[in-house]
Amino acid sequence: MSLNSPARRTPASPAELRNDVWLAGALLLGAVLSAALGSVAGIYGDETRQGMQWALLYAFGLTAPLALRRRYPEIVAVVIAAVFFVGVTMRIPELYVGNIAVFIAMYTVGAWVDDRRRAMIVRIAIIVGMFLWLLVTTFQSATAPTDEGLSREGLFSPFVAFMLIQFLVNAAFFGGAYYMGDRAYASALERAALEERTRELESEREVTAAQAVALDRVRIARELHDVVAHHVSAMGVQAGAARAVMDRDPEAARAALSGVEASARSALDDLRHLLETLRTPDGEPPNASTVRLAGLAELVAHANANGLPTTLTVVGDETPVPDLVQVNIYRVAQEALTNARRHGGPDAAADVRLRYAGDAVELEIVNTGRVVAALRPGLGIVGMRERAGASGGTLEAAPRARGGFLVRLSVPLAERVVA
Repeated sequence: MSLNSPARRTPASPAELRNDVWLAGALLLGAVLSAALGSVAGIYGDETRQGMQWALLYAFGLTAPLALRRRYPEIVAVVIAAVFFVGVTMRIPELYVGNIAVFIAMYTVGAWVDDRRRAMIVRIAIIVGMFLWLLVTTFQSATAPTDEGLSREGLFSPFVAFMLIQFLVNAAFFGGAYYMGDRAYASALERAALEERTRELESEREVTAAQAVALDRVRIARELHDVVAHHVSAMGVQAGAARAVMDRDPEAARAALSGVEASARSALDDLRHLLETLRTPDGEPPNASTVRLAGLAELVAHANANGLPTTLTVVGDETPVPDLVQVNIYRVAQEALTNARRHGGPDAAADVRLRYAGDAVELEIVNTGRVVAALRPGLGIVGMRERAGASGGTLEAAPRARGGFLVRLSVPLAERVVA
């Protein structure tokens, strides 16, 4: 992690701040008790010259700042280090709680200061100061004109061994506080990043759910458009034919009205299937076999029966086609024939061609009829393009120069069949 990393850990909670106050109180009690027992035990021997009033003041100055350690970690660490230095220099008989307080203060700087450069400088300054102080006291002890205490004779005397132990213990003490503080800060950043990512995922899940609902609405609208437009346009043609021949040919009018009735029944049946599809968890209607490539012949027969002469040609050997692609091809053919019947004029005719090319399947619907001056894409063409995209294919929809319209859908099959 960079020393100037802009990352920030989560601020201290009210519960953590209250816990600091309890910690400071507990250590204050421990420091007072330790100083009293140390005085009785004579930790410094006859050199203990300070009374208990100074020990109480030392205990308070050493532990009370810890109540603010998360709010002002650098100031607290410097104050506690200075108090510890003064207390040991004045031979106040308390050692253990002082070491604990210094460790906690050092750890807090590493764990809670967001400015990592400042945290490093403060901790290194304290460590350097403590080791310089240790060097000075070691030099003073080594050069003091006295024979009391440990023997100093020999290159590796008991006195030298004791001093080395002091240096090693202090190195482990301060090194541990430094390392554990950094690890705590890194762990806090990881937790904060994980919580932020969790919130982002929750937000993304809500957006995805909203998008799924919107896509379902579009799909439902497209299906309703395909079903209603196909059958209602046929019903309009049949009703118009019945009105035109009602007076002179009642039988033909009756037949046309029968076609209107059949189209209405078929539309209701398709709508019922669509609703069942929406209710079914797997999204498949109970008898979806008619909405497949096998239903193209019936679709062409329906177009012929409703005033649009239409032919169906299948080219190539039949290749397995995924169900979704079959549904989309069928719906594109249905929409193209509906548009041809609606906009082609009374003399329009259509030709439907289904080509199997091994690695692709292509549907082409060409109709004759009126010349289209400019293409104005409506919901039908938009729906066909969406179906082409959903199948991984491409759609070409354009007016023909000599009249009529061309719709060509091409869907690759190589990867799908292998899968």
